[in-house]
Amino acid sequence: MSGGGPGADGGARSRSRGGCLRAYPALPVWVVEDHQDVLPFIYRAIGSKHLPASNISFVHLDSHPDLLIPVNMPADTVFDKEALFSELSIENWIMPAVYAGHISQVVWLHPPWAQQISEGKHSFLIGKDISTTTMRVTGTDHYFLSDGLYVPADQLENQKPLNLHVILINPTEASNSHEENGEVASAKRLKLNTDDTASTTSASSSVAPGDLDHSTPSVKKKEVQNSSALNRAETLSKCSASSSLGNSECPIREVVKDVCQVLQKGDAYVLDIDLDFFSVKNPFKEMYTQTEYELLQELYNFKKPHRNATEEGLLDCVENRVHQLEDLEAAFADLCDNDDEETLQKWASCPGMKSLVQLVHSLKTRTESPDYEMVHQAGLTCDYMELPHHVSTEEEIEGLIQSIKVLLKDMPKPTLVTVARSSLDDYCPSEQVDIIQEKVLNLLGSVYGTLDVHLDYSSTSSSL
Repeated sequence: MSGGGPGADGGARSRSRGGCLRAYPALPVWVVEDHQDVLPFIYRAIGSKHLPASNISFVHLDSHPDLLIPVNMPADTVFDKEALFSELSIENWIMPAVYAGHISQVVWLHPPWAQQISEGKHSFLIGKDISTTTMRVTGTDHYFLSDGLYVPADQLENQKPLNLHVILINPTEASNSHEENGEVASAKRLKLNTDDTASTTSASSSVAPGDLDHSTPSVKKKEVQNSSALNRAETLSKCSASSSLGNSECPIREVVKDVCQVLQKGDAYVLDIDLDFFSVKNPFKEMYTQTEYELLQELYNFKKPHRNATEEGLLDCVENRVHQLEDLEAAFADLCDNDDEETLQKWASCPGMKSLVQLVHSLKTRTESPDYEMVHQAGLTCDYMELPHHVSTEEEIEGLIQSIKVLLKDMPKPTLVTVARSSLDDYCPSEQVDIIQEKVLNLLGSVYGTLDVHLDYSSTSSSL
């Protein structure tokens, strides 16, 4: 991995197991609106030899895992990058890069209100399903099962292993934060496979608010939270000795050790930050009434497998789920064409579809022509949990900033940083996104020195 502080030769090279890697003169920070739009910049860094072609670690700060798969996309699409980029969405852009062989380790750092995947280490395979030629995984977490993505290993070809580490980040309480007074000294950063000459030059940034209109929210399918997760996180009182990654209440210093151990296994790493990590909304909560939302939850409810389900039980679970989602998609497609009472009653007579009548009647009292495609997309987020929804206070945002500052000071320097605003689709609150972005860029500047910032959601770019 290359460090490359200010003044470094842009053509400088450093050694990794993958050969010689080039070093950037200043740390690149790519800021985009929709999260999948960071992937081309990561691929560009691979093409320019700043990142290796394989064994990249990916540190992902987000209120959503973004680890789903484009359900019907042929697996071989990943080898045509332009075709791939056109297929991706905000919830499914990381795993194709794993299947392509670029990323081997993912660290999902999540705030307390996002509990979609269980804590700890998850090791599984991604490959091409020999029966459908689409990408599928051997992961058995409800996150994957509820999207119908599980298959046994013997059904996958071109298998690629993924080590996924899920780690909770708690906000640093103001009374515990000594960062601003300089009382917490940065430990010597752990090296990966190259020398890291991170600059100590302080930098600040001021990003003008983007003057952009709101658009319909993209769908973070299955990117959901457990409503009791926050309470559970608060009641866990000590680190678990049995978990290599510790437990929810491990102090941030323990998190640093865990993340650094993961990064040592890779040849370079990308730091990826979604601004909704700091404050997040469920946009569908504002599009539908509470009753409508509850009806969607009934219709799209995911029937979980037994705790110790056999392979056959898991396959039955996935098959039932796929049929359920196909029927719901067909029903709402039918309603797009004709939502008269006859069509509605026809679908409502199907098993599990009874709630459809009340839902459609409610929607039609509020709008003459409901957007049934959007209703289906909203339903896809209502399976075993709800989407995270936690609009943070200023203190909570600052507490998370301080936690991340402690974390980054003791981690190696990344090769590049990618940032997603996620505000036009209302995941990161529009009234907070510019403040959060300024805080994040200031944080990155204080830790890494001079930054090469590219605001790709607008036409400006600057060095900070």
